Parts: sequence; structure tokens; C-alpha cells
Amino acid sequence: MAIVAKKIQETKTQAIENLKERFGQAKDFIFADYRGLTVEQITALRKLLRGKEASFTVVKNNFARIAFEQLSAPDVSGYLAGPTAVAIAPKDANEVAKVLFDYLKEVPALQVKGALIGDTVYNPAQTEAFSKLPGKLELIAMLMSVLKGPARNLVGDLNDINARLVRTIKAVGDKKAETA
Repeated sequence: MAIVAKKIQETKTQAIENLKERFGQAKDFIFADYRGLTVEQITALRKLLRGKEASFTVVKNNFARIAFEQLSAPDVSGYLAGPTAVAIAPKDANEVAKVLFDYLKEVPALQVKGALIGDTVYNPAQTEAFSKLPGKLELIAMLMSVLKGPARNLVGDLNDINARLVRTIKAVGDKKAETA
């Protein structure tokens, strides 16, 4: 538990409000330890995440903990220790997790601490397993393919009936032409 100061500093309150506003715009967060990364590496990671409409923000642990508490989020204080950066995923957290774990292969200094996906807190192993699942768009494509399959087969079968009839009539016509 944090020590409550007698006089609340306006800059700290504003920093917490800013974090709360940023966290309120998303529902999925991935926590990482960025210790050992160079500025260039963090910049490259941020650029990759921007491509997925996500952001990678270095946070003060106590401010982030207070912001999550004020948003009534599950307890993530276990992940808010040491140097912490939060990947904020407003849309598809699965894609953001994939980017982080792919980047982790190139830069092993990056460590994923865990994630808050919706109202569920994931440890690092669960977060990695989550990153290996198909994304939302991939799942929709799979579903559409499954739904489209029977209709495609029906159309093929209906066309096959007409084609057989035409081939049979042509064969009968060819047979009559040979005998004549």
C-alpha cells in the first residue's frame, strides 16, 4: 500500500489522470520490462506497435497502479515492479502480443511480464500462449470459409447436374450421327 502524503502534488495527480485517460481508451494491456533496450530498439518497437494501432508507454509503477485501481481493473500490481512499459491495445491484443513476442526473439532484453486482457490477468506463459492464437480477423476469415463451403459445394453439385445432362444429350447426338 502506498504512503499517503499530507499534501497531494498537482503534477502527480495530473500524471495519474493522464494515465487513467489513456488506460480508459483501451481494454487490453501487456506489461513488459524494457531494461536493457536502447532508445533505437524502443523506437523500433513503438513503430511496429503503431502499425497495430497500439502504443508502448513507459509508466511509473505507482501511478499506473493507482490509475488501474481507479478504473476498477483487476489487480495487476504484481506486474508493476521494476522498469515497466505498458503496451496499450485498443483493438486486437492478440496482434500486439504477437508483435511483442516476435520482437522478443530479435531483442531478448525485452521481457513480457504479463497481460490484462479484458478482465483477465495473464502471466507471461499465458500471454505467450495467447499470442500464438489466431487473431480476430483470422478467426473471422476461418468462419467465413467454413460457412461458404457448403454453399459452394451445393452450387457445384447443381451445375454438375446440368453438365451431365448436356454431356448425355451430346453423347446421344454423337451416337445417332455415327449410325446415320
